[in-house]
Amino acid sequence: MPQTPCYGAKAMVVMGKDTPPWSARLPTPSPTSSPDRLQDTLIVDLDGTLVKTDMLHESFWAALGQRWTVVGSTLLAGLGGKAALKKHLAENADFDPSTLPYDAGVLDLIARYKQAGAQIVLLTASDHSVAQRIADHLGLFDRVQGSDGDANLKGARKLDWIRSNTTGSFAYLGDSRPDLAVWAGADAAITVDAPARLRRDVDALARPRTQHIGRQPDTLRAYVKSLRPHQWLKNILVFLPMLAAHQLDAGTFLMSLLAFIAFSMIASSVYVFNDLLDLRADRAHPRKRLRPFASGLLPLSTGAGLGLALLASGCMVALALGPAFFGVMLAYFAITLAYSLRLKRLMVVDICALAVLYTLRIIAGGAATDIPISVWLIAFALFLFFSLAAVKRQAELVDDAARAQPGSDGKIAGRGYHVDDLPVISQMALASGFVAVLVMALYVNSPSVSGLYDQPAALWGICLILLFWISRVVLLTHRGEMDDDPVVFAVRDRTSQICGLLVLLCAGGGAVLG
Repeated sequence: MPQTPCYGAKAMVVMGKDTPPWSARLPTPSPTSSPDRLQDTLIVDLDGTLVKTDMLHESFWAALGQRWTVVGSTLLAGLGGKAALKKHLAENADFDPSTLPYDAGVLDLIARYKQAGAQIVLLTASDHSVAQRIADHLGLFDRVQGSDGDANLKGARKLDWIRSNTTGSFAYLGDSRPDLAVWAGADAAITVDAPARLRRDVDALARPRTQHIGRQPDTLRAYVKSLRPHQWLKNILVFLPMLAAHQLDAGTFLMSLLAFIAFSMIASSVYVFNDLLDLRADRAHPRKRLRPFASGLLPLSTGAGLGLALLASGCMVALALGPAFFGVMLAYFAITLAYSLRLKRLMVVDICALAVLYTLRIIAGGAATDIPISVWLIAFALFLFFSLAAVKRQAELVDDAARAQPGSDGKIAGRGYHVDDLPVISQMALASGFVAVLVMALYVNSPSVSGLYDQPAALWGICLILLFWISRVVLLTHRGEMDDDPVVFAVRDRTSQICGLLVLLCAGGGAVLG
């Protein structure tokens, strides 16, 4: 039986707001790429087929990100059935159809059917208003039908609708097991990114014509990527109290290591929830749109479960380290949740929140090992991390300024800043970084140092290195050469690595007392 080409798992199209409708850019099909015989009507499913996401989950996270109080009304709407739930979320969620992850293979197949004169119908269990907005954006469909708030248009109901509203032969384009009822009555069954077992079941239907588009993506790698393991580098800060107090015994190291594991698990859970809440803003970003959930590589339906599993695992480890550490972890999760839902949209407040979250890692390390945290270390950490958080926002502003379209209002998506704020944010980054160096200088000259170091004067080199490094980071960010996260940048940057090594040499040169 004829087969369509297999498109890779990453084959998708994300169209910007100024992109013309897809129908205005239909490719001319080559003779070898067209099927032997096309059906009179092509029925296209939406979730997991036309778009590499599920609009029910998409609507929920979009609504929650805009207003967290929507949870209560959503639970009540769910009592009325799935169709009522979809309608409620559609009315309370705002999404941008131009940034959704469309499947390029599906769009190409629609183009070939459309140019052959077939009727193209978007038929989905998603709410009708959601389907209509997507159809209006693409300009590909002759007819659109979705759930109406009373009946959930899925499975056998879809087939009934097709038989009542179309004539002649039809091909059905779907992706999931409930679609088997429709494929059973179709003249052509076409699957999209279907697992091997579903493909076999569709083949067993022995329809006149069966095709399989795409392949199952490498979800294991995508799940690992969604945890952002490179961000765990920040959690090394839990070892700082142990190092600063020179308590390098095995027991203290083990407690710090467990704290690192707990922090990494809970931090990853936060990253998962943040990605779900920030889908629209991420898709508007040139790099963040490639994240597993934003790109459609991972189903949104698994996101909540993954985030909760990580949170539960991290809390179990945290409880083993005592109530003080567990309390710090609860504070960290609460602040990060508030940050994802609201604080990141408030100017300056978001930077303060990020500085506190960095500093909590140090406090957590002290709580896990019962090592008191000095005022000097807290003050230094707050100013330094405020500086790095400001650099993070500075990098976003520089990036958005470079991508800004003529006549745009300059407002940054999902943030409380305008491009014109860039000079002020840069000054905040420099000023706070220099204050951190000042705190370090005062600490070097304090009586506390003489009890830990034979040669405290060697620590003055750290101040000079920090002055250089902070100034360089802000300057590189100003030039647009900074990664989205300055900590990740520092780990990858050769000059920053040399600076880190020099800091260790200066600390060692202070001749730590045994």
